[in-house]
This record gives sequence, structure tokens and C-alpha cells, in this order.
Amino acid sequence: MCVIFFYANSNPTSGGYKLILASNRDEFFARDTQDAAKWANADHVYGGIDLEPGREGGTWLAVGGHGGVFKIGALLNLTGEPKPRNAVGRGMIVSDFVTSMDDCNIQSYNSQLLAECTKYSAFNFVSIEIGVPRTPANILLLSNSPPSLEQFDEGKCYGFGNSLATTPFQKVVNGRQRFQNIVECFYSKLATSPAESAYEIQTELVTNLKNLLKCKHKFWPDAELERRAPNWGEHLSALNVNVPSSGYGSRTHTVILIDEHNKMHFYEETMSGLDPDGDWRQTHIEKQYFLNQN
Repeated sequence: MCVIFFYANSNPTSGGYKLILASNRDEFFARDTQDAAKWANADHVYGGIDLEPGREGGTWLAVGGHGGVFKIGALLNLTGEPKPRNAVGRGMIVSDFVTSMDDCNIQSYNSQLLAECTKYSAFNFVSIEIGVPRTPANILLLSNSPPSLEQFDEGKCYGFGNSLATTPFQKVVNGRQRFQNIVECFYSKLATSPAESAYEIQTELVTNLKNLLKCKHKFWPDAELERRAPNWGEHLSALNVNVPSSGYGSRTHTVILIDEHNKMHFYEETMSGLDPDGDWRQTHIEKQYFLNQN
């Protein structure tokens, strides 16, 4: 289980962002994982890395910038779908996309993935490609159960979770609306506040996004979630998941911002141990990408 909310716009207003993203990674607490950092094998890419034996090198969320283009990839499990025999690990789907040095390859990458997607366990793959201001951001959602590929317009707020986009969980519906309210509030304050308060407005934006990801309210009952997860449904109905009996839940909160000048802020909070009420590690990465804007 995971959830992602985002707003992408290749040509934001002054002081605005090309990307505003908030995501939770829901996973077993004991699964070995590397915190968000620059990747050793691709120094233009940032994100966490799965260290689970047999799944090393994969990721659930990462961002890369190269040659005038940002690529953002996120993988979400499709809950309640049967697992194919000899299913291939899915973690490299995101890794291969964001590490590619080819500009504007999002369509070809997804077309190839769509052709072979049934060899994987059920998933949603969110891919975003943001280039120069004259080119709109490209946003695609690929699902493999059933195989489908859908394109979305930039400049809108989106939310996806562990069901098909046509039948979202109630926590995704409500979370997307709250995310949109946060984004609209940010841009409203940006337009009416003096320039010297920009840092405070950004700080408030990050705080509000983190609070969204930490929301423990259960959006229950939920017919689609109950159908897909009859045993765990109520536990999974909050944005901030916690299933104490199984050592499973929202173990990582991530907020990513990319501003109009291609500066990225990557914020991550991740559990230090096996207790969600225990210590959490805080990561804040700042990266200035000097990308071609011609």
C-alpha cells in the first residue's frame, strides 16, 4: 500500500513550483531500506532504495534531472489482485525510468512497459516528465490489471493509491481534495504576500503536506477497499496506515518540491526502528539542477 498526491506544471508562476509532491510508503517495518540520497550509480537521481534480498536496487519513488528534463517515478501496489506465477520484481520499473539519460522518453518507456506488464504483480506506475517551459509536463498512469495507460494534463492536483484510478479509495479522494486545498492556499499566499516572506510560505507548505501524510483518520467504510482487502481494510483506510499486529504501515513520508529555477527540495521522514511511535530519521536534500532552459 502506498499513496501519492502531486501537482506538476512546467511553467509555474513566479515563486511557484514545477512539482509539488507528497507520498507515503506503506511497507513492512522490518524491510531493509536505504534512506533517500543521491544514487551511487546515477548521480542525477535521488530517492530511497530497496535493500530486500532479491529486490536490491529497486525503489518505490525517485526523481532524476538531466539534459533539461526532470523524471519522477512512483510505484504503487494494486491491492487484492492475484499474483502471476513466477512474477518479476517491480522495483526496477521506477529505477530504470529515472536513471535513463534519454530526454523525453516517457511515452516510449511506458509503451514498452505496457507490452510486457502482465509478467509483474499488479501495480500502478506513475511517471512524470517535466521539461522546458514551452513543453507541458507529461503525466502518465500505467496499470497492469487490466493493462491500461492514461495521460493527464499538467496544472491540476492528482492523487493515486492502491486501486484503479476509476475506483479510488475514499482516503485518496479525500486526501486529494485536502492536497488541492493546500496547494491553492500556497499559491494564494504567494500572490498576496511580500517577497521576503517566501521562505515562511514554503515552510508552511512543507509542514501542511507532511501533516496530510500523517493523517490517521480512517475513511471507513469504503466499499472498494473492503472488496480488495476484506481482512485489513479498516486498518488501511487512513492515509497514515498502521497495522500493529503485522508490523506494517506508513514507514516513510516524502515531500518533493522543484521550483521554477530547478532547485529541488527532497524531504523524507522514515522510521528508525520497528515502532511507528519511536524515533524517525529526518532527511532534507537540496539540489540545484542547472538544466538547459532553451
